[in-house]
Amino acid sequence: MSSEVARVYRDLLKSVVKHVGKEDHKSHFTDFVKHEFRKNANSLDKLNLARNYAYLLNSIHSHKELLFSYNIAVDRTEEMKRVLGKSAASVGLRLPEVYQP
Repeated sequence: MSSEVARVYRDLLKSVVKHVGKEDHKSHFTDFVKHEFRKNANSLDKLNLARNYAYLLNSIHSHKELLFSYNIAVDRTEEMKRVLGKSAASVGLRLPEVYQP
């Protein structure tokens, strides 16, 4: 049971950090999650709620990316820069900075 609690806690924190952020002005999200999880770690209902919330965060993010990728009416230059940057980084390269007068 304790390994299951640790896994849910780790998954929940990873989801919050990935989708909300880990900057200083957003640290109250992770602090709240840590406090509430430690307070209610023994409750099976709260454990299921934490698991479902992590799943919800990941699903919303995936859904948002899918909607964005299928919408051809939106200017996708920033998304394409991000995708190209990831592709270049995966083989150890960086994209050049574009000159903008």
